[in-house]
Amino acid sequence: MTFLQNIFKLIRVKHWIKNVLIFFPSFFSGDVGTLLSPNLWLLFVSFCFASSIIYILNDVVDCELDKLHPIKKNRPIASGFFNKKQACYIAVVFFGFWVLTLPFMVDSYLYSITYVLLNIAYIFKLKRYSIVDVSCIGIGFVVRVLAGGSELDIQVSQWMIIITFLLSISLAFSKRRNDLIINVDKKELRKSLQGYTLQFLDIAMGISFSITLISYIMYSISNEVKERLTSENLYITSFFVFMGIMRYLQITIVSNKSGSPITILWKDKLIQLTIVCWLLLFTIILYGNNLQLEWFS
Repeated sequence: MTFLQNIFKLIRVKHWIKNVLIFFPSFFSGDVGTLLSPNLWLLFVSFCFASSIIYILNDVVDCELDKLHPIKKNRPIASGFFNKKQACYIAVVFFGFWVLTLPFMVDSYLYSITYVLLNIAYIFKLKRYSIVDVSCIGIGFVVRVLAGGSELDIQVSQWMIIITFLLSISLAFSKRRNDLIINVDKKELRKSLQGYTLQFLDIAMGISFSITLISYIMYSISNEVKERLTSENLYITSFFVFMGIMRYLQITIVSNKSGSPITILWKDKLIQLTIVCWLLLFTIILYGNNLQLEWFS
């Protein structure tokens, strides 16, 4: 069991939830049937393999620095459970799985390849530069969304791209803030931290989270969206977006516990509740009319 647990930690199974963004274009298109597409699920699996490759490679490269980190030191490579050579063998296996999925994709294989190449560049070079590092993270999330739209030939709206990018860099800034707090009076854990201060990151988070919320509100009240959904009630979902952002800022600034957004997502009950409420309400507004028509037809 310990071996399997460390394998799961190494490939970051919990982080596969990030790849759910692949389903967003289908969900927001209003056609629930597209969510069941085998191609879409294969794309999800492909991105899970790709992300695991990147996580292993990142841990191999950052092994010595991770040993200085109070949390990352418990990762399988930094803790010594796997050595670098063993980790590379596991990465090769996942690379093989990932390559096998590419021929079955219609158009999205280019996005999957782009995601891998972008993150390789991030690991070896781009993460050393402040602002560039968080921008790369944001682009990685946008690539997931574009891949999901491309596979089923669904046009991804500008709203989805903007909100996805803004929310992801907001979370990345909060993670950098946590790294900076941990790094006080210690050896530099990230070269990009030299370009950040707590004051700058607090301002950057405030700006990026604020623009994210404003963008979502503008999306929810835009005439284009109201006509497509045949509903003017989408703005109500902004309440849960606001609650989620405020709770995350509270965890980041008050509790100083924003080390891993995924960990917060899996553990914080209030954020989980706001996401579930937002999803349920959005689903009712988006699919409510269709369900009523099908019920009475």
